[in-house]
Amino acid sequence: MSQGGRGIWVKEIEKRDSVLTPKQQIDRLLRPGSTYLNLNPFEVLQIDPDIALDEVKKKYRRLSILVHPDKNPDDQERAQQSFEIINKAWKTLENEDTRAKCMDVIEEAKARTDHMIAEKRKKLKKEVGGHGGGRVDEDDPVTYKRAVYVMTMKLFADMERKRRELDTRDMEERKRKREQEIDEEEKATMEKEWQKNFEESRQNRVNSWKAFQAGSSTKASKTKKMRSGFKPPKHKAESR
Repeated sequence: MSQGGRGIWVKEIEKRDSVLTPKQQIDRLLRPGSTYLNLNPFEVLQIDPDIALDEVKKKYRRLSILVHPDKNPDDQERAQQSFEIINKAWKTLENEDTRAKCMDVIEEAKARTDHMIAEKRKKLKKEVGGHGGGRVDEDDPVTYKRAVYVMTMKLFADMERKRRELDTRDMEERKRKREQEIDEEEKATMEKEWQKNFEESRQNRVNSWKAFQAGSSTKASKTKKMRSGFKPPKHKAESR
């Protein structure tokens, strides 16, 4: 895209932005679909990705003042949500690493858009038999910028979905490991308790066995005594 086309788009954004009231900015940031639209920090702050960080900071400050809860006493809850969205966008772009990742998304969106345009142009040339200039709608700077914007939002949304999927898998894995740890802890506790009870009851078992043995010995001794003390009656001869 030409520098002139980019300038036209930025001016349109600045013009649109300059007339938005605090309420309109809050409505913009909380509109239907904003969950995914606000993934793009450049969209949140309504800035071109190529502008300098100092300009980004200036824009952030202007918007944060507009939607600040103290400036919107009649709509503080929504204003607070909007303020946090703007603050998050600024933190993302202020950090060198996260801003670089966002720029990678923008460049990927441009590359995909350019590829899509090239394919459209090829198809158009085939349809007209190789005649004509093969001009497509995206040759218009504003239309091209819009196509890049749409692709950018798609890529940010895809990236967020993948992040959530990874978070879900990670959470499930941590949950599975924790459940396994709990099972192992419960098993170890039960084994420890069983061993403890076994050790505590050992002496009782020994004592019971000794008592049984002692009882058996006493009974045998009494039986023997009874047998040794028994005298059968003398046999008397029959008288005739």
